[in-house]
Amino acid sequence: MNEVIETNRLCLRPFVEDDIDPLFLIQSDPIAMQYTVCAKTREAAARRLRAYAREKDELGFAPWTVVLRSEDRIIGWGGLNVDPFDPGWGVEVIYFFHPAYWGRGFAGELVKTSVDIGFALHRLEEINAFAHRDNKASIRVLEKNGFRYLGYEERLERNHYRICQPVT
Repeated sequence: MNEVIETNRLCLRPFVEDDIDPLFLIQSDPIAMQYTVCAKTREAAARRLRAYAREKDELGFAPWTVVLRSEDRIIGWGGLNVDPFDPGWGVEVIYFFHPAYWGRGFAGELVKTSVDIGFALHRLEEINAFAHRDNKASIRVLEKNGFRYLGYEERLERNHYRICQPVT
């Protein structure tokens, strides 16, 4: 199923090959990616994006390409996943956005939608997230969406956050 999710301002759609170039522009930007993996080449970015996209068949979810509806422009990428390069951390929510779109609440909109779908549709018990301790904006996004700080993961050099399925 290649569902497209529309929020108030965003279109969250499955990754397609045509997304590589606009996403590489973000992934290769040292400012945009200062707290995470910065792609050195288009091929490296494509390899990572494709690896995450393949999770859809196995898990039923994978990160989306994030399109700003009002501009019909790709502004980021993210959503639920299990890191295909380091899967031992369970289901996570991840994201990156072009710096021109920072500070407008788009990451929060993506995280909220990811959490809602993860719990309601995929019946996940918990969702993890990791943020560099200096990435105050991402920490705020996670905390505003109900994630709780678990501790610092030395191996990842990241703070570990988690949100659990609400008890009904």
